[in-house]
Amino acid sequence: MTQTTEITRDHELPALPVHLRTALQLAELGLPAMPLRAGKKPFGNCRTCKNSACGDRPHMLAAGPCECPAPCHGWAAATTDPEILTSPAWAKAWRQAAAVAYHPGGGALTVVDLDNAGAIAWARENLPATKTVTTTRGEHWIYLGTMTSHNDVRPGVDIKSAWSYARWLGPGTGRMALLPDAVRALAVKEVAAVVSAPATIVVPDRPGDVVCRHRSPAYLERGIAMGEQRIKEASEAIHRTVYRTFLVVLSAHGWCGCLTENHIGRLFTAAQAKGESLRHCEIAWSNARTKLGM
Repeated sequence: MTQTTEITRDHELPALPVHLRTALQLAELGLPAMPLRAGKKPFGNCRTCKNSACGDRPHMLAAGPCECPAPCHGWAAATTDPEILTSPAWAKAWRQAAAVAYHPGGGALTVVDLDNAGAIAWARENLPATKTVTTTRGEHWIYLGTMTSHNDVRPGVDIKSAWSYARWLGPGTGRMALLPDAVRALAVKEVAAVVSAPATIVVPDRPGDVVCRHRSPAYLERGIAMGEQRIKEASEAIHRTVYRTFLVVLSAHGWCGCLTENHIGRLFTAAQAKGESLRHCEIAWSNARTKLGM
């Protein structure tokens, strides 16, 4: 997973709406993107998902939990898949889009949204300097690491990370710092997964009401082997391939508690053989767990 919000390549895509071009550039950087309508609001759910008729389960999957083609369910629609971003089902939303948003938690980031001059002054006194983006009313301070999102943690201060979206307003200035304890301490609720330092591989706990689908060890073994092969065969977009492979493995095998550190270690080994660092593997694994709500 990429560690920067800098857009470094200027693609010539004159036939595409400007906001879609931006979204595709963000996707290349590993930042899940989505369109926003006027008022900085996400587009409404499709007919199938209107008024949450689909049940919104699991709510964390990109491009809609019901595999619906439209950009549904707010931040959960954000994706790095260019085929989804450029699909006909998203075309109308891009034509009507007023801005682009991204899912900070999906890119291993946390945005401290400072809404006024007082909040900015407080941040300058209490938080370490980091990459800063000017907004219409204040500033976004962007840190490397994920946590749960919270609004109104103090006057004029919101935290946008997992299960949230932030408007893309440009790459900003300054060098990005690691997510500090001072930001995590602002959250009233317990944080989800902070990626501020190399961490021990986390094996998902087995929920008490989940029935194991692995009738034989061969089923799980086949899933891990397929994941290893997918990573080994990747010739480009290694970061994205590793993350999406982790997401697939976790969604299929992570809910019943059958995954072990040995299984996860095999996936990490395959990724590292393609040039990924251990830190990249840990961030991708943590992001996949966060995406699935584990």
